[in-house]
Amino acid sequence: MKAHSDTEKKARLLVVDDHAFVRMGIIAVLACDAALKVVGEAKDGEEAVALCRELEPDLVLMDLSMPRMDGIEATRMIKAHLPKTSVLILTGYAEEDLLMEAVRAGAAGYVVKGEDPARLLEAVRAVMGGETPLDSGLAMRLLRRIGAQTSAAPAESQRGAPSGSTGTVFRGAPPQPLTPRETEVLGHLARGKPNRQIAQELHVSLSTVKRHVERIIFKLGVSDRTQAAIKALELGILPTDPGG
Repeated sequence: MKAHSDTEKKARLLVVDDHAFVRMGIIAVLACDAALKVVGEAKDGEEAVALCRELEPDLVLMDLSMPRMDGIEATRMIKAHLPKTSVLILTGYAEEDLLMEAVRAGAAGYVVKGEDPARLLEAVRAVMGGETPLDSGLAMRLLRRIGAQTSAAPAESQRGAPSGSTGTVFRGAPPQPLTPRETEVLGHLARGKPNRQIAQELHVSLSTVKRHVERIIFKLGVSDRTQAAIKALELGILPTDPGG
């Protein structure tokens, strides 16, 4: 486990993978963007959790399969302590059940290992820019399944403290209520629509949509739009079928 010096104001990233060669490759790709700074790396989930508590990074690139503690459990623990830190899952294949579990644990999205390195940069930039790296079709399917689970959950699990099985179960009203326009924008992003499409459909500027998304994320106390949609479903702000 090691930390890297951070001398400039950049997006601060932590890279987590049990293979040193993979970590080196990821760090080399991230170095292509001057706005990104890798501040640490870890070889398993336990080290990732410890480093996150020490460094408080903006984004964690998290492998799913690792010894001692896997990426889903590490994500859950990181989000419990640092809800504003985003987590981007690194996976060998887009297996929907695993991805849904990762998103429920608090992940913003995923990147498939072995894809074009440009895809990794795009996904990191998307999260840092308030967009989602989830394919819109997959996002809709995941949110529908999460919504169905939420509506079917016993009343006991829908009140009080967060459940031990997920990093993002909440009940009641958000600390700051959303405006009608923010709720409308939230409905669009829960359908997996990018900011540009939302702007076109609402006949407003892209910068206006970005401001709305930033306010939604802030008011709901989450790190990204994926988790904003999940929290909205669990709070009952949106219908449990976001496509409805």
